[in-house]
Amino acid sequence: MKAVLFDIDGTILTEMPLIQLFLPQVYDKLSKRFGISRDEARERFLGEIFERRDTYDWHDWNFFFRLFDLDLEYEELLRTYPHKLHVYPDTVPTLEWLRDEGYLLGVITSGPEYQRLKLKLAGLIDYFKVVVTRDDVNAIKPEPRIFLYALEGLGVEPGETMMVGDSLSQDVYGAKNVGMTAVWINRDGEAGYNMADYEIGTLYELRKILGGWE
Repeated sequence: MKAVLFDIDGTILTEMPLIQLFLPQVYDKLSKRFGISRDEARERFLGEIFERRDTYDWHDWNFFFRLFDLDLEYEELLRTYPHKLHVYPDTVPTLEWLRDEGYLLGVITSGPEYQRLKLKLAGLIDYFKVVVTRDDVNAIKPEPRIFLYALEGLGVEPGETMMVGDSLSQDVYGAKNVGMTAVWINRDGEAGYNMADYEIGTLYELRKILGGWE
């Protein structure tokens, strides 16, 4: 194994504290504009999100801000509230260990360009030789193109690479489809479908997995 690729949200960090901060602002703005209750505004906004689940647009908060003509920009929210990005406690120690062991590290995200800003603000971007967003290839996971682009950037073959992510449909299926080893990080203990090559609860468990490959 020469390289390890990671998903971002739900894998190495969570943006949930930031989402919990701005969503009430969204509901207030929509409630006033449409003359509806905050609950109705919430249903309308989240309804649009759920309708587009796993599509290209679903991965971009700015798409939904524009859809409702809201004066919000996700990049500005990130810059204003960087402390609302929560890096999981197992992330940095694991990345440090992988780097010290000589593994090539990268990121594959279905999110837009602002995912690089997110990594920068979280203090993580320098760990990765390659960061591939949907905007680099006009594709999202599990499409093969986004995985192959990352492999090309690292100069490795699928069989030499491990993909770690929290989504079975995007990270695990997409990685296995191109011949990579797929690791499902299941932080919440959800029921799985035995699709991944490995299932872990924390990133610390990667040491044990990779130790078995040496």
